[in-house]
Amino acid sequence: MGELVRYEAHDAVGTITLDSPHNRNALSRQLVGELVDCLSVAAGDDDVRVVLLRSAGRVFCSGADLSEAAEGGMTQGAAAIVGLQRQIVTLPKPVVARVDGPVRAGGIGIIAAADIVLADEEATFALTEVKLGLAAAVISLTVHYRMTSRAAALTTLGGEVFDARAASAYGLVTEAVPRADLDFRVAEICASLATGAPQGLRESKRVLNRDLLARLDAGADEMVALSAALFGSEEAREAMLAFLNRPR
Repeated sequence: MGELVRYEAHDAVGTITLDSPHNRNALSRQLVGELVDCLSVAAGDDDVRVVLLRSAGRVFCSGADLSEAAEGGMTQGAAAIVGLQRQIVTLPKPVVARVDGPVRAGGIGIIAAADIVLADEEATFALTEVKLGLAAAVISLTVHYRMTSRAAALTTLGGEVFDARAASAYGLVTEAVPRADLDFRVAEICASLATGAPQGLRESKRVLNRDLLARLDAGADEMVALSAALFGSEEAREAMLAFLNRPR
């Protein structure tokens, strides 16, 4: 479909692959736009009953593109990330996320929006916003819905890395799977989901996500405004520039 996101369909599964290695699949304007386009194609593909979201390279998603945020603010970017989460939640087909590498900050909002998340036991997660003077604002609409309140407090306030087993216990991940078994388990789940009738899948997902959708719609404007204000603050701008200029 595009330069940073690829789409292919086979055996009733539409596979969307994030492939932006230069910034570790960060949620740049281009990547988000291409991902939205691919999700729309999958939604309209009558031969597809399940959507699989995965990544190429070592990192699933590193979060917001801080270089774009530091240069041009985050109002449009925050609104786009809310829209992306909403699109995944309302897609009329189940969305399965296959995670085999690190997921950070905004990337966690994507997997929280997905219906089923299968993660390599060695994958790691972190809500790192607090370290940069930010808050997990727009992604809180999905992330805090999935996680227990105690887990959300620990991970959001601490900003520390946690593993896939912890992510599963917290409610963020469906299953933590040994690396050698991940592809088999993903294929098994997708094949099982694909046996559902289109109407059954669509309506079952609508019922499952009714409360999550209401939460997204009710909190979107407030969280976009908060995110934009925090990204535009002097404290956060200094922290982002320091992070971007750190020795590699």
